Amino acid sequence: MSHTTNTLPLPLYGMVAEFDNEEDLIAATRAAKAAGYQKIEAYTPYPVHGLNEPDVLNLQDWKIPVITFLAGIGGAIGGLALQTFTSVIDYKWNVGGKPAFSWPQFIPVTFECTILAAALTGVVAMFALNGLPRPHHPIFNAPRFELASQSSFFLCIEAADGKFDREDTEAFLLAQHPLAVSEVEN
Repeated sequence: MSHTTNTLPLPLYGMVAEFDNEEDLIAATRAAKAAGYQKIEAYTPYPVHGLNEPDVLNLQDWKIPVITFLAGIGGAIGGLALQTFTSVIDYKWNVGGKPAFSWPQFIPVTFECTILAAALTGVVAMFALNGLPRPHHPIFNAPRFELASQSSFFLCIEAADGKFDREDTEAFLLAQHPLAVSEVEN
């Protein structure tokens, strides 16, 4: 009795090109951006100056700061509203002739609620938007990718990119004169 398993090929995560220096990586990344690719990522053994330029990777993301700021405002409003409700509406108590809404005494708790809400929401948003926790990223399936932390530079164009076509993307990456180009399975 023979057992045959139906093995389907894993979906493609993207194409990765390996370079031996940072200048070639930056040039290839600029060319990929100019060619219209949007979902590109560079992997280097050390920080590379110039990789975050607008015409290269442009890694600036506004989502986490905006979410954190809005959560901080919500925390401040919530802290102030809680104190106002308890001191003015729910349990109004005359202490030393002070007015019921004595805002200077509400500042420390309002500040702490602001910091707490902003910090917790910022951490949760960072994990959620980065897709964490993710114990294994598909890029680790790339051949020789262990050299990304030692001596090689890698440029990955993801298959989720709207312009991605297996043959065209491979031809584009080969035109950048890398050491090797390979497919990355998901």
